[in-house]
Amino acid sequence: MRRAAEILRAGGLVAFPTETVYGLGADASSAAAVARLYAAKGRPASHPVIVHFADAEAAFAFAREIPPEARKLAKRFWPGPLTLILKRSPMAPDLVTGGQDTVGLRVPSHPVARALLREFGGGVAAPSANEFGKVSATTAQHVRGDLEGKVDLVLEGGPSEVGIESTILDLSSGKPILLRPGQVSRASLEEVLGEKIQEKNSNSPRHSGGLERHYAPKTPARLVPPHALDAEVAKLGLDVAVLAFSKPDERVDYWIRMPRDPRTYAQRLYAALRELDGAGCGAILVESPPDTAEWDAVRDRLQRACR
Repeated sequence: MRRAAEILRAGGLVAFPTETVYGLGADASSAAAVARLYAAKGRPASHPVIVHFADAEAAFAFAREIPPEARKLAKRFWPGPLTLILKRSPMAPDLVTGGQDTVGLRVPSHPVARALLREFGGGVAAPSANEFGKVSATTAQHVRGDLEGKVDLVLEGGPSEVGIESTILDLSSGKPILLRPGQVSRASLEEVLGEKIQEKNSNSPRHSGGLERHYAPKTPARLVPPHALDAEVAKLGLDVAVLAFSKPDERVDYWIRMPRDPRTYAQRLYAALRELDGAGCGAILVESPPDTAEWDAVRDRLQRACR
């Protein structure tokens, strides 16, 4: 852990596990380190990154306005898979905000991430540890496969527990706006806040995972309604890989059956997409998840991953 913190202080890159996905970390206060992070991922400079901290007070130092709602949510959900968007303070450099007047802040709960952040003592800018726009990494092996030669150290921490990225809530405009769904649900946030959360609009800040196409395998993937899956399989045959709730079809060599529990599905999703991406097929078919609130986060990732 000391070595990892030393690498960060020297402007290097450290990949580390969080409860959501593995992050590619750089010293958030170093323009050179963050620029190297963006180059390693191939990330556009206008696309902001989330900054991770050991505790809420360290995180809030990067914000110039801390509404009471932010403290209430931090007390309830930090450490954990929730990112808050607040008005930035002078401590938050342009490179981590994409040049905007807002910054994304998070306190992760994974013990390895927490130990690293305590040892380092500052903010760590950390998008997912994979090529920009591609399937996020949920194991150290995924990181090494994607970023070999571009990262100075990869910290092992086992498979990610949550498996998809954090919920992002914007509190910078005076009203809570959900920018990205995640394990911390809209209902849980509304319960703490005592008010309805609004949908994002054209004036909402740019944020991680906000592009129309994201989390995507290299193999073209399509979402297919359950009733249409059999017909699509019949069309494509052996040249298709399938991610579905139903039992494997003998016409398909690469078929991963997914659980019907949304949390378990989310935890396994990216590893499954990576496995099917490596099958060498011409297409991936994904059976659409239910159109209910508890599947919002999974559905968001699949809609962005599929063309």
